[in-house]
Amino acid sequence: MLDRDGFRPNVGIVLLNQKNQVFWGKRIRTHSWQFPQGGIDRGESPEQAMFRELHEEIGLKPEHVRIVARTRDWLRYEVPERYIRRDARGHYKGQKQIWFLLQLMGQDHNLNLRATNHPEFDAWRWNDYWVPLDVVIEFKRNVYQMALTELARYLPRPNHHNRYLRSGMRPHRRDEAGAEPPTEPQPES
Repeated sequence: MLDRDGFRPNVGIVLLNQKNQVFWGKRIRTHSWQFPQGGIDRGESPEQAMFRELHEEIGLKPEHVRIVARTRDWLRYEVPERYIRRDARGHYKGQKQIWFLLQLMGQDHNLNLRATNHPEFDAWRWNDYWVPLDVVIEFKRNVYQMALTELARYLPRPNHHNRYLRSGMRPHRRDEAGAEPPTEPQPES
């Protein structure tokens, strides 16, 4: 299904763990790393396609994730002719994508690269949010940069509890009557 300009509708998925690291998949039998992505089928909304691709590519179900944000508009990239099948040359130009930022609510063991008979990835890892874009195939780099930049403002704030704070820096607690807690006895002079 192509639009009138020759772009196939597609979704891209940026999946975050609790440390705001992103899922990075290695394409099967290659040395290429990328985010999960896939085409939108006729009659599917971008969100429906995202959940289908999420399951097909990495085995996650809707209950394993929370949608944090999505890009406002389509982001496009053209595919160089050498990567286009001969029968599609002339009318297929590339992909137009809606990108979703998801928070993993499940665990790493919920990820399953063999959820279907046609796996896309043969390895995966968590990577810093600003993935090394130089390892992404060159014609996708600009779209990755645009998607990560637009979605970055929605990154959940990490919850840092510093359990090593000295007690003198913690706020005082009051007892039920509203009185300050007793202070340490001072040595008599």
